[in-house]
Amino acid sequence: MPKPRTPDGGKNLISRRLAKLRQQHNMSQRFLAYQLQLNGYDMDKNVITRIETNKRYVTDVELKALTEIFHVSYEYLIDGEGEEEEP
Repeated sequence: MPKPRTPDGGKNLISRRLAKLRQQHNMSQRFLAYQLQLNGYDMDKNVITRIETNKRYVTDVELKALTEIFHVSYEYLIDGEGEEEEP
């Protein structure tokens, strides 16, 4: 059974928003990976690169980690809707 893809053929819905959030927070991919690892999530720079270039699916745990790091809602990260910053 083929895995689902976005309408444009990508493997995730967050690639552009993740890159935008990372740049808004002046983070390199390496520094973001470091922050994730400090919070107990096993994600390295290569994982972030592959997510941002839409070459990798994103797990629910990774979504949770990214919402915690950037203080955004799941809705914002996935759909770009709602508040960018959670209260």
